[in-house]
Amino acid sequence: MNFKKLLMASCVIAAASTTQADITIGVVTSSSGPVAMVGIPQKNSIALLPKKIGNENVRYISLDDASDPTASVKAVEKLIKENKVDAIIGPSGSPNATAVIGTIAKAQVPLLAPVGTSSIVQPMNEQKKWVFKTTQNDEIIAEALVQDMVKRKIKTLGFIGTADPYGENWGKVLANLAAKHGIKIVAKESFQRQDTSLTGQALKLISQKPQAILVAAPGSSAVPPQAALYDRGYRGQVYQTHGAALDQYLKLGGKKVENTILAASLMLVINEVPNTHPSKKVALKYINDYKAKYKQVPATFGANVYDAGLLLEKAIPVALKKAKPGTVQFRKELRQALENTKEVAGTQGVYNMNAKDHSGFDKRGRELIIVKNGQWKLLK
Repeated sequence: MNFKKLLMASCVIAAASTTQADITIGVVTSSSGPVAMVGIPQKNSIALLPKKIGNENVRYISLDDASDPTASVKAVEKLIKENKVDAIIGPSGSPNATAVIGTIAKAQVPLLAPVGTSSIVQPMNEQKKWVFKTTQNDEIIAEALVQDMVKRKIKTLGFIGTADPYGENWGKVLANLAAKHGIKIVAKESFQRQDTSLTGQALKLISQKPQAILVAAPGSSAVPPQAALYDRGYRGQVYQTHGAALDQYLKLGGKKVENTILAASLMLVINEVPNTHPSKKVALKYINDYKAKYKQVPATFGANVYDAGLLLEKAIPVALKKAKPGTVQFRKELRQALENTKEVAGTQGVYNMNAKDHSGFDKRGRELIIVKNGQWKLLK
């Protein structure tokens, strides 16, 4: 891959002024490659981020890593060394975000990662303290799914996940929760996101006759394992993680994903959520602004970048009281301000962060959802 050519094809989105902005934010997305279904709405959402925070102009420098973790590292290094960014939003994929942790920690640049796996912020350590996650931790989502399994008296469970940090962490989280609730995982399989045939894994899962199967995969990769199970006659309950929370999942899966249950953002069922939900107004604004600009409904993955902008909008004024943008001290103060985030309503839920929790979601950040007639419906 021509990394130099890739990184040169950057898109700079700025305030109307052509002068150097006071605050510079880098954004790395996978707007091409296998993770593009996630990365494109994330890149599109940059245009909706605040152009001015307090009295300071904000400039966004966007780079595409083509879904390649190696390119993610090069993009982050470019943003830090050449563009002197104050913070970075991205990358899109869990493996990509995992790959850049060492780089951002060494440079002491806050990273707001719009990815699924909680392993990028857990367990907390000196490197991960520079990472903030704008999606629900796996435990929050898994808890809701396992509670539903208990309600349905499910005792045997199969699991299939991507062979990367996303699927691996889900395997660990699920094993712990299932054991606590007396659910036995009778089969466990993995696959690569680019795999075109999952017949072997599907047959192994079905042979153990689990009452339900959980698929842990992000974006379009959530469909193939479920389609393989359906094609080979599996009709037990299928669960998906919040990684499947995009309309393309419904389009690609068709009847094969009917009756799937997942726990995910209220955005999927925004019209069914009570007006009293603290995130509904914020989510509706994002949806309407995105539709006005792009003439389509945004995927929840784009909202994860939008929420990063909301978090920065709250944290930057705090950091500005103690340091100037473009300095190490400002980045340190910004990291501290993000860590002290309290009751910030985003599109996905409400953020309350602390030194041990750099995601900050509680139960307000998830809804149990079912696929009915090819549409997302609130599970009641």
